[in-house]
Amino acid sequence: MSTTEQANIVFGQGRLTIEDIVSVVKNKAKVSLSDDAEFCEKVDKGVAFLDKLLEEEGHIYGVTTGYGDSCTVEVPMSLVEELPMHLTRFHGCGLGKFFTIEQGKMILAARLASLSQGFSGVSWDLLNLLVELVNRDIVPVIPEEGSVGASGDLTPLSYVAGTLLGERDTYYQGEIVNAGEAFEKEGLKPIKLRPKEGLAIMNGTAVMTALACQAYDRAQYASKLMTRITALSSLALKGNSHHFDDILFSVKPHPGQINVAKRVQNDLNHHEHPRNSHRLQDRYSIRCAPHVIGVLEDSLPWLRSMIENELNSANDNPIIDGIGEHVLHGGHFYGGHIAMAMDSMKNCVANLADLADRQIATLVDVKMNHGLPSNLSAATAERRFINHGFKAIQIGCSAWTAEALKLTMPASVFSRSTECHNQDKVSMGTIAARDCLRVLELTEQVLAATLLASVQGIRIRMLNGELNKDSLTPAIANMIDDISEFFDLLEEDRPTDKLLRQTVAYIQTQRWSLYD
Repeated sequence: MSTTEQANIVFGQGRLTIEDIVSVVKNKAKVSLSDDAEFCEKVDKGVAFLDKLLEEEGHIYGVTTGYGDSCTVEVPMSLVEELPMHLTRFHGCGLGKFFTIEQGKMILAARLASLSQGFSGVSWDLLNLLVELVNRDIVPVIPEEGSVGASGDLTPLSYVAGTLLGERDTYYQGEIVNAGEAFEKEGLKPIKLRPKEGLAIMNGTAVMTALACQAYDRAQYASKLMTRITALSSLALKGNSHHFDDILFSVKPHPGQINVAKRVQNDLNHHEHPRNSHRLQDRYSIRCAPHVIGVLEDSLPWLRSMIENELNSANDNPIIDGIGEHVLHGGHFYGGHIAMAMDSMKNCVANLADLADRQIATLVDVKMNHGLPSNLSAATAERRFINHGFKAIQIGCSAWTAEALKLTMPASVFSRSTECHNQDKVSMGTIAARDCLRVLELTEQVLAATLLASVQGIRIRMLNGELNKDSLTPAIANMIDDISEFFDLLEEDRPTDKLLRQTVAYIQTQRWSLYD
């Protein structure tokens, strides 16, 4: 059950949402474990069943055997307790950049969500320590690279497991410190992993799922922002608001597309200005914007379904049914659904970058911008001959867009057989999620530039008396006023990198409330 509205998110009490996981970072929501009797019984009986199996049969995959293709290797009972620790250590080979503190914290929450399904055979000590890590901001330092997405996110999640043992580096109070040191300062104690607990933590999809939650949140906002930018660009270009008419869109009834058109229509005050352009048809980057943005809008519901189903799943191996007393061997660690969602999402998002890039290209070009100055420079008189306005920014947009489009190659089709052909078909879900976040970052950069360019164009129209501020809707007028507070009209050439970075940061922190 989602409790994002409150200060606490309860795990083990029903379905969690994307917003719950994001809220752990965005709203600094605290987490707790349910005291529901059914949940408690699942946890207790899972632990008891494993102990019983170990005592009576002495043979459990990953408990008394090696891992993966080493499952035929029998581990002596005298060494069984050491086996989980070795799993965490030999997977400590991740490379590349490190996930951010925010991403690391969401990874903890996503793993807690899976283990809280009650089918992983983990102890209360492990679950409670994960809760403490989230609530006390002790976040594992996790390398981005090394996961093939099945058996889950083994290598990156080994850094979560190692942290629980007090062995790995963590982000703590603004510094990178050893987990043991952070525990000592917080009055916590590392745990000793019980049989199966190393597998339970590592053999799952928590990294890709956490990244997917973050990507969804940012993509949803980017869709709304691109819709608003389209309205601003249409105003700056003296566009035809009939392109967003509700009757027009009623005959092609994709719900998300209709919603985008309605938002732009309202932003443009369409009903008060039945014909605001002498042109019958604007260029596709304006006229077809609802059709481009609408693809993402119409994809968001099924993307949410796939991400949240994965979030609310027990995705390790084997599955431990303590109540029914079953050990079920399978492949729930396979991240195919997240891989598909991320490969699909990055395609939709990259199309937003391409759309915005075409809009800014139109805004700066005197052959297409319907009377705006060259490169949107607000310089006047003879100063206009040496000032270049948004010329280089538009070039930058082309570069960022090209890189985003290049990354739309699906990661999920690049399966590699690994681990002595035991893992012979893998998902690449984490690579897909990382790609998607990079596409989002590049797209946010293009949106930032096009947002500033469209506002520049509108302000120039106002200065020239071609556009009356009173004709603007309150939402449009307020957004222009807000942006004008940190963005001085570009008259004389000046470096704009800091301005662009500031605007990207505002987008990523979702500064503007966009639509309901």
